[in-house]
Amino acid sequence: MRSYPRNSPEAAARIVALVLIADGQMCSAEVAVLRALGAERALGLEPHLLPHIVYTLSEELLAGGAQVGAYLDHIDDGALARLMAEVSDPALQQTVLRLALATARADGRLADGETLVMRAARQHWNLPDGEAPGAPKPARRRTG
Repeated sequence: MRSYPRNSPEAAARIVALVLIADGQMCSAEVAVLRALGAERALGLEPHLLPHIVYTLSEELLAGGAQVGAYLDHIDDGALARLMAEVSDPALQQTVLRLALATARADGRLADGETLVMRAARQHWNLPDGEAPGAPKPARRRTG
């Protein structure tokens, strides 16, 4: 799989794209959510570049032996780690997680592949599993 410059719009968009195709299908509700959230602008992409990122990612996965509908079967932990390592800026990570989570929830369910990508992002970016992107941290209770 190709490498993108660290913290580039393309590197960030590829992670969102991975969530978009993780369940083997890209539904119109997911695309509509990304459009409504201004995903390309939020990621710093040129207009209409996100579909190209999705297409390129799909092509690379298929070239690597993936079958349509089973894209994530051919992405090992090392490959996921490399993808996540290309996004190290905390603010960009939060943007990616916010968009990815909105995409994953758009069709009313979280598929296993979508959950896998979200969990990998949180793990590689050292974020707690239950932390909602952009959510304030819970206040600590004072004792005594």
